[in-house]
Amino acid sequence: MNLPPKVTERAFERLAEIGAADQGQALRVAVEGGGCSGFQYEIALDQPKSDDLVLEGLGEKVVVDSVSLPFLENATIDFSEELIGARFVIENPNASSSCGCGTSFSM
Repeated sequence: MNLPPKVTERAFERLAEIGAADQGQALRVAVEGGGCSGFQYEIALDQPKSDDLVLEGLGEKVVVDSVSLPFLENATIDFSEELIGARFVIENPNASSSCGCGTSFSM
């Protein structure tokens, strides 16, 4: 059984802070080929599409397309705020390695 990604409450709270749902937007998390480790995450605000997996919380949405879904099985989508910056992050148990910036990974 494939487990969908999970979204933390902190990630949904950040989406609410920036008013994503008020603008009719969702956080899109996708996986594309490329990056220094083979695959890379693409994270952006976007309109949900009919074939997306929609994860909802606090009135906000995170969407994942059907092609990216197998790469994100059982992953956790979170929001991190540190001294060097704030960003959405993905903890992916399927990744065998990742680059230092955290946006590129290999399987």
